[in-house]
Amino acid sequence: MKQLIISSINYNLNNAIALLEIIDTTIYQDESVGPYYSSIGSHIRHTLDFFGCIVNGLDSNNIDLTARKRDELLSRNKDLAIEYIYELQEILLSYVGVNTDYLIHVTDDMGQGKVTVDYTLESILSHANSHAIHHYATIGYILDYLGIEVKIPGFGYNPTTPINKREGI
Repeated sequence: MKQLIISSINYNLNNAIALLEIIDTTIYQDESVGPYYSSIGSHIRHTLDFFGCIVNGLDSNNIDLTARKRDELLSRNKDLAIEYIYELQEILLSYVGVNTDYLIHVTDDMGQGKVTVDYTLESILSHANSHAIHHYATIGYILDYLGIEVKIPGFGYNPTTPINKREGI
């Protein structure tokens, strides 16, 4: 199961790379779209931060999703984001053979303070993948508002969305 999850994550991360290779830096950094005025770069950085928390907390068995690095360079420089994605993909592949017969403590803020719950490696990775897809959908809205047409099949759609409704951006 872990191999399938990591393969799915890497597929979605490859879609992000495909997008970043298509759009120019001006579009990547554009913060003109309301109501949140966030850039494509900020959404990419945010999803990478989520994965980074997993990678950084796994050895100590304490993944803190509130301790994101928020490296603004990733949100401004798409080439750095691509490099980070490649590094992340290598790390994720190294997890395929890792023993995961234990629970991992994951901390997040649910809006009323921090809470720590137990996950398996597979469940936190699945959560991170769904989180990335959610932000890809927001990126799709930003591109549409900016009048930029990019075709990456399935980008921003949950795999359970019926295929006839899943065009991608």
